[in-house]
Amino acid sequence: MFRSGAISLAGMAVLAGAVTSGHASEVNLVLPGEQEVEEIRVDYDCGAFQMTVDYVNAGPVSLAVFVVDDRPVVASNVISGSGARYAGDAFVWWTKGKTASLFDLAAGEDAPPRAECEEISG
Repeated sequence: MFRSGAISLAGMAVLAGAVTSGHASEVNLVLPGEQEVEEIRVDYDCGAFQMTVDYVNAGPVSLAVFVVDDRPVVASNVISGSGARYAGDAFVWWTKGKTASLFDLAAGEDAPPRAECEEISG
C-alpha cells in the first residue's frame, strides 16, 4: 500500500498479533517533505513458530514492525554488509532474499540466531 505524508504505525502491532487485550497504541512519525509511504506485510515460517513482519518504507526511513515474546518491536534499518538489517529493542532482524534471521542481543553478540526463518509464499 502506498500513501503520501506521515508514517502511521497505528494498529500494526495489533495486526501482527502483539495486542491480545483489544487495546492498541498509536505512533505517528511526520517526516519533512513529501515522502511516499509503502507498507508491506510478510509472513515467515520460523520452524517452531510463524512470524509476521510489517515493513514500512518512506524515503530514507525503513522500519520493520514485529512481535517477540508478546512484545511489539519497531526496528529501524541499519547498515549491513549484505541484505537488510533492522535493529530495535534487544533484537536484530536480518533479511536476505526470502530468508531471515532473528538475533537476541541479550544472549550476546556472538550468540547464534534465535530463529532462522523462510518467507511463506502466498
